[in-house]
Amino acid sequence: MTPYHRTLPSGVVITNTLAEHADQLEELQRLAFPSLRDDQRFKAAQYRRHIELFPEGQFVALAGDRVVAANSALRCHFDFEQPVHTFEDFIQGGWLTTHDPTGPWMYGVDTSVHPDWRRRGLATALYAARLDLIHALGLMGLVGAGMMSGYGAVKHRMTAQEYFEGLRSGRIVDPTLTMQLSIGFEIRALLPGYLHDPVCDDYCVLIVLDAAKAVPGARPAAT
Repeated sequence: MTPYHRTLPSGVVITNTLAEHADQLEELQRLAFPSLRDDQRFKAAQYRRHIELFPEGQFVALAGDRVVAANSALRCHFDFEQPVHTFEDFIQGGWLTTHDPTGPWMYGVDTSVHPDWRRRGLATALYAARLDLIHALGLMGLVGAGMMSGYGAVKHRMTAQEYFEGLRSGRIVDPTLTMQLSIGFEIRALLPGYLHDPVCDDYCVLIVLDAAKAVPGARPAAT
């Protein structure tokens, strides 16, 4: 498959992850997710393994030679009748051995953006790269878990279910999920104990981006 390459107006380049990016990616995980339990942050050796498993599914955003954002993904058969799962169920200690090259869904394992580069459209550009790949591979869409990153601060006055319902109705604006919903993701289920991070009190939300959705920067799906 032809390597992905897109230059944003800012000069940042979205392209496929290479082994030479692995050390920077490990550092990016620490900067992007400082409160996440360390054993759930990917390390350089694991990033190198991700590239071996599913090379076209891993993307970085480069400002010159500097990695300023990235995402990781695998392919899977997802059971929407039993949607509740954990981060560990999919990452398997960080090695992504659940990757199934015949899977009809892409599972977005993470999206990380350097704190100094947030709110510049990099996450959206990375989602567009994923969607282009979904179209190229003929997949059904993207499944992922959006962190309820605003919930930890308000958990003393509402339940996770109440926060979830507020997100679904649009009454609650969440620092992470609201952006994901704005580009076309749909909320499907609450995921308690998904990962270990006090920012979200360990709660995430199952989100799905259908292949037919139009993400800014992505090529339209073939009709």
